Amino acid sequence: MKNLRIEIKWAIIFTLSMLGWMFFEKTMGWHDEKIADHATYTNFFAIPAILIYVFALLDKKKNFYSGVMSYKQGVISGLIITAFVTVLSPLAQYITSTVITPDYFPNVIEYAVSSGKMTQADAEAYFNINSYMIQSVIGALVMGLVTSLIVAIFVKSKSK
Repeated sequence: MKNLRIEIKWAIIFTLSMLGWMFFEKTMGWHDEKIADHATYTNFFAIPAILIYVFALLDKKKNFYSGVMSYKQGVISGLIITAFVTVLSPLAQYITSTVITPDYFPNVIEYAVSSGKMTQADAEAYFNINSYMIQSVIGALVMGLVTSLIVAIFVKSKSK
């Protein structure tokens, strides 16, 4: 476990930042009166998400690998972070849906139906806590994998 301390720390930081972003979205009105903007603006979380992976791999490189890290070591560290984020993502989704923004699902269902994007049944099937928990796990895995593969290119030592 001592070898994974850095990855666990950054997975927790990532999860807390996700929760902070959800609070920010709620505060900006993207979960209620400006819900039409949500699908666009939520994608901006990619910026802090990528930065967190950069800082995490730089931390691992400096404090575990003594400043010299190969691409493979960076990818493995990124994938370990991804695994922990994936495990934490249903809990984060639960906190988001029940504490931060409990009215999100009714609001987004109403918007999807009233704007003609979905039927009531389709919207209810898609916009619910179980669906979002599954989506959060899949999203964490896919985006974490891609981010790890790319960030490790830039963080690896030049000699490795």
